[in-house]
Amino acid sequence: MKFCLVDRIDELIPGESIRTRKNVSLAEEYLQDHFPGFSVLPGVMMVEAMVQSCAWLSRVTDEFRYSLILPKLVKAVKFNSFLKPGQTLCVSATMKKNTDDQALFAASGTVDGESAVSARIVLSKRSLASERPRLAGNEEHMQAAVRQLYDQIRPSGT
Repeated sequence: MKFCLVDRIDELIPGESIRTRKNVSLAEEYLQDHFPGFSVLPGVMMVEAMVQSCAWLSRVTDEFRYSLILPKLVKAVKFNSFLKPGQTLCVSATMKKNTDDQALFAASGTVDGESAVSARIVLSKRSLASERPRLAGNEEHMQAAVRQLYDQIRPSGT
């Protein structure tokens, strides 16, 4: 199952920073079991929202050049509060370093202005076509799908 944990990009400055939001709804299936009677967004989903936010910053910074952007390392993770249905996780991330094969970020998430989660994130960047030329057509399809999703969640006017 694929989760899109960025509902909206509020601000994106290529090569520098991004601000996004994830609205938590009781309709999200994974909340049914986490935890019965006290639904909260799983911590791993909070981290994934930060990873996805960093990936959007990386994609735009690199002009959507890489079809595969995957977490390589997530460290110094700190959880400070729960996130319940009806609340919004506001993610902020700053790009600290960007090379041809990876990018390093400092990311944090807040709920109602209070710290909820923070981490340092390293993303690996790969081109499917350069690693496996026979899959070049797949890469074009993946890039088109990512651009289409970006058009739906990006800030208006950008």
